[in-house]
Amino acid sequence: MIDINLIRTNPEKVKENIKKKFQDHKLHLVDEVIELDSKVRTLKQEGDELRAKRNTLSQQIGSLMKEKKIEEANKIKAEVVKNNERIDIIEKEVSELDSKIKQAMMNIPNIIADDVPIGEDDRYNVQEKTFIEPKIPDFDIPYHTDILEKLDGIDIDSARRTSGQGFYYLTGDIARLHSAILAYARDFMINKGFTYVIPPFMIRSDVVKGVMSFEEMDNMMYKIEGEDLYLIGTSEHSMIGRFMNTIIPEEKLPITLTSYSPCFRKEKGAHGIEERGIYRIHQFEKQEMIVICKPEESEEWYNKMWNYSVELFVSMEIPVRTLVCCSGDLADLKYRSLDVEAWSPRQKKYFEVCSCSNLTDAQARRLGIRYKTEKGNQFAHTLNNTVVAPPRMLIAFVENHLQKDGSVTIPEVLWPYMGGTKVIKPKK
Repeated sequence: MIDINLIRTNPEKVKENIKKKFQDHKLHLVDEVIELDSKVRTLKQEGDELRAKRNTLSQQIGSLMKEKKIEEANKIKAEVVKNNERIDIIEKEVSELDSKIKQAMMNIPNIIADDVPIGEDDRYNVQEKTFIEPKIPDFDIPYHTDILEKLDGIDIDSARRTSGQGFYYLTGDIARLHSAILAYARDFMINKGFTYVIPPFMIRSDVVKGVMSFEEMDNMMYKIEGEDLYLIGTSEHSMIGRFMNTIIPEEKLPITLTSYSPCFRKEKGAHGIEERGIYRIHQFEKQEMIVICKPEESEEWYNKMWNYSVELFVSMEIPVRTLVCCSGDLADLKYRSLDVEAWSPRQKKYFEVCSCSNLTDAQARRLGIRYKTEKGNQFAHTLNNTVVAPPRMLIAFVENHLQKDGSVTIPEVLWPYMGGTKVIKPKK
């Protein structure tokens, strides 16, 4: 949510930003906010004048009562009662208008960075850098589920019977590899100075509405029937929600956290051949990183965070590239975002494995996350990034480490987490 003062002072900038995000259907919201805000300020001014008058009249009543001028005092009392009735009406109207303003404001996208590429969707995202030269082996790379099945590492058919489409069982060495990657990613981030956290896996609706746009909420979140609880789609939701309506001492910033959680997503509208297998699923586990910092530090942390993801993948000998997200591919709360994509030798292209975002103060405004300074309380900046999400990581891992005989090699950084296992061999 952006600062309403920006709408008051520079509505054209806000409208231009909406156009850059190809959301012209939201342009009317700016004018609505201006009109509603004007009504609120007029009503508040009237209310302040009535309260000031009430104080004056109350003093007059006191003086008249001392002078035993009861009739005159009663007339003024009647005027005070009338003023109070009007004040009550004003307060109710202001509350209703404030709710409408907040609803509109929460649908207006955050101002994007000046250097964000302009484009309608992810076709206009811009490749920035590549790390490790991609290789295409001299043998055919099977589909990832076929690789995993030959390693006796996955059972999708049983999962369909127990849970439906979009679920799977991991077994044996592949299940161990999955846990090893998460454990390595956890320790990797701890060694970067981040504090490890395991958060609640369910959050209330006020947190959900604070951490994401309404469109994302509808497409992602599973609601717990009969309760004000949602299953988290990423631990970022619960982690940021932890600081809702808090004032953080300035000296405690930046707050740098890395969290593990299972994640649950409806994946509404998912389609295409790559939705088969475990690329896009309803349940997975993930290691996440979040940062809460001062505004002047957020761009520095943004660059640090995506670089950590690149470093992690490179340490596991997986080629990656960075892709700058264009305006139309940014969720409403994002100021800028960068995807880290891993190389798929089977598809001969890259696919997303991490997404790093700077949300500036948009998320903090929705959740009331502030920090205390000598000049008063200010809204903090929030950032988040995937450390690793093993379903997609597993795809990148097995494709890039697959050998001609169907075995999968384990890079050295994972040996301690795999009990010394250096190769996973086919069992089928």
